[in-house]
Amino acid sequence: MATMSNAAGYTNLPSGNWVPAVYSQKVQKFFRRASVVEDITNTDYAGEIENFGDTVNIVKEPSITVSDYARGQSVNTQSLADDKLQLTVDQGSYFAFKVDDIEERQSHVNWEALATSSGAYSLKRNYDYNVLKYIYDNASTSAGNTGTDASPIDGDAAADTLADLISAAKTVLDSNDVPEENRWFVAPPAFYKQLRKAGAKIMDQSVMADGSASSMRNGLVTDRPLFGFRLYSTNAIAVSSGAAASKTFGSAGSNEYALLYGHQSGVATANHIAKTELIRDPDSFSDIVRGLHVFGRKVLRTDAVYSGVITIA
Repeated sequence: MATMSNAAGYTNLPSGNWVPAVYSQKVQKFFRRASVVEDITNTDYAGEIENFGDTVNIVKEPSITVSDYARGQSVNTQSLADDKLQLTVDQGSYFAFKVDDIEERQSHVNWEALATSSGAYSLKRNYDYNVLKYIYDNASTSAGNTGTDASPIDGDAAADTLADLISAAKTVLDSNDVPEENRWFVAPPAFYKQLRKAGAKIMDQSVMADGSASSMRNGLVTDRPLFGFRLYSTNAIAVSSGAAASKTFGSAGSNEYALLYGHQSGVATANHIAKTELIRDPDSFSDIVRGLHVFGRKVLRTDAVYSGVITIA
């Protein structure tokens, strides 16, 4: 520990053992980030699951064929299909830690409460990464519009490149008759850093769908739609190589970033904190705290969920 320096020749209490060690009761906590997945997916089926392995059967709307008709013609009826999709709770993650009775008694910090809060946050962070990675792996692609691993969009090409990309994403969904309401766009912070350079298009009030100064122009991801998309920024979508790539999207490629866009009905998720419990450790005088999170995810409409890839130096 640091002590105040002594004057030359001063020898009283030379070891500094009289200096008290003070531990603050305020704890430095991790930054918490908001969950993106719960805002961009359909959670209507979440109330129908309880345990790992539960399955929800989702009946698909039948596709109806329209035929030409002439007066006096016999009409042929179509047999309706009862196809279904299955959302299965087949993913799980957990945390577990223990606190010794002596540590709990003599500590100035409530370690059980502190670590449980951190564990819940870590489960949510893992959930976001898992679902976003699943969407990326199962989404449709549109190479010429929003890029792929094999053919990424060069985000450094021009100031308006990324604004053009979002406009292209709108065209992709428009061509599939995807409803304009509840469209979303997810990208890493580096994407929005580049996007803010696109002053000409971002300053166009018709693009921002508002008639006043937008928060995008103040350097924030706006709560107003851009080309009809709600914009989300998350570090759960990582650069595919380099020091930041602890968890990656895509194959490989220097300075590549993944992005996702679609409609809220395109992906269904259901998650449930199955258990959070405190038990005694049989092998020591300690409490064990553990939590289990189970969840499932399913792409319901491949024509309403797309992935893209950009490069930013």
